[in-house]
Amino acid sequence: MHTEPSDINTSLMSPLRPHVIVLFGATGDLSRRKLLPGLFHLSRAGLVPDCRIVATSLDELDDDGFRGFARVACDEFGRGHITTEEWDRFASKIRFVSQSAGPEQLAKGVAEAEASLSDECLRLHYLSVPPKAAREVVRFLGEAGLVDRARVIMEKPFGTDLASSIDLNAAVHKVFAEHQVFRIDHFLGKEAAQNILAFRFANGLFEPIWNRNHIDHVQIDVPETLGLDSRVGFYESTGAYRDMVVTHLFQVLAFMAMEPPTTLSPRAISEEKNKVFRSMKPIDPANVVRGQYIGYRDAEGVSPDSENETFVALKCEIDNWRWAGVPFYLRTGKRLAEGARIISIAFREPPKSMFPPGSGVGAQGPDHLTFDLADASKLSLSFYGKRPGPGMRLDKLSLQFALHESGRAADVLEAYERLIYDAMTGDHTLFTTAEGIERLWELSIPLLDAPPPVRPYAPGSWGPNAIHQVIAPHTWRLPFERAWRDK
Repeated sequence: MHTEPSDINTSLMSPLRPHVIVLFGATGDLSRRKLLPGLFHLSRAGLVPDCRIVATSLDELDDDGFRGFARVACDEFGRGHITTEEWDRFASKIRFVSQSAGPEQLAKGVAEAEASLSDECLRLHYLSVPPKAAREVVRFLGEAGLVDRARVIMEKPFGTDLASSIDLNAAVHKVFAEHQVFRIDHFLGKEAAQNILAFRFANGLFEPIWNRNHIDHVQIDVPETLGLDSRVGFYESTGAYRDMVVTHLFQVLAFMAMEPPTTLSPRAISEEKNKVFRSMKPIDPANVVRGQYIGYRDAEGVSPDSENETFVALKCEIDNWRWAGVPFYLRTGKRLAEGARIISIAFREPPKSMFPPGSGVGAQGPDHLTFDLADASKLSLSFYGKRPGPGMRLDKLSLQFALHESGRAADVLEAYERLIYDAMTGDHTLFTTAEGIERLWELSIPLLDAPPPVRPYAPGSWGPNAIHQVIAPHTWRLPFERAWRDK
């Protein structure tokens, strides 16, 4: 078997069985920015050495036309320089079938691709399509007879409320069994999110204190500086809560709060995540702030009296023995002051201080453990320590670790690359189950039925002023008073 050049260490990842990858929405923005560059990188790294890609969309292109589109995408958004030899090898694996040609032509294209592989090849269908189109694509695959030996990756959101999610899952299950379905959350594909599991369950120092006796509150904060641009139409039918909280922030919360799984198997981890969702209290609208940045209603396609939120902050609770009484604060929004992906765990302060007034103890808040889920991921543990010199004066200090300091930053797979690879292996660890997503929509019923009014906020701010009432008597960790150290 020929193994192509790689810039990552693949010693812990096995090359996959031969696959035909059917990429729906192949000319769309997600495909251009993430999927095509990711598939090229996986192929070049030797992780999917024997694959064929059948791209399809509503556009009318031939094979060469789509290969040209893919080359531009990989040059613009891929990693490093692509040699002519590398590209020719990858391009030879690609063909294009217009979706408008019908299921028979797609089935023919897949059959021809499979004929060039072994009899043991599998199929991976990636539905990079708008949520409203997902149901039709699933039916299309059923009519094309492409269900056997297949797995299907679905993009969020998975419905917009409980009824629509149940309906969508039922439609999918008419064609695919649940074990064939992979509902993607690219947040969980990030190295830093997976590191939460390693940090919690591999270290005897932290697991004993990961509970209500030692943790005061938790913040999951994902502000974004970007606006909506071409996504305004999609966003008008979803909003920040449906788009980000249900499908991303709650999933990260489950990793943070789950009980130790019996093994690191996908089934065991999924079950512990679902236990967290079962233990969560319904979302109380009184604990939610919805915001809309000034100027959103001026965008084309937005109603002048739109009540859609571009920002949401909320408090939620997990009613079990480990977390009873510990509030979880979540915040996300568009056009905010900074872009970040932070999990911040505030530890309880000592019950009594023997330090003299003016010593500085407690002046800068409680000790925090902070995970930065950005691509250049970092971890920080803050604590009080004595200032050098006479007297007892305390300062807030921190221990910090950054991924690049490990010397293994080049080994990291981008989130979509990791998730595509996991779906090919049948690993559901980082994906969402039908039960889990339906439970989250059930928890959302009080909020969706009686949402609080949207409050305006200035672009470049941290959201409406009411966010401070939601988190009181605590304060939001972002913006940080002290910047991350850059060694």
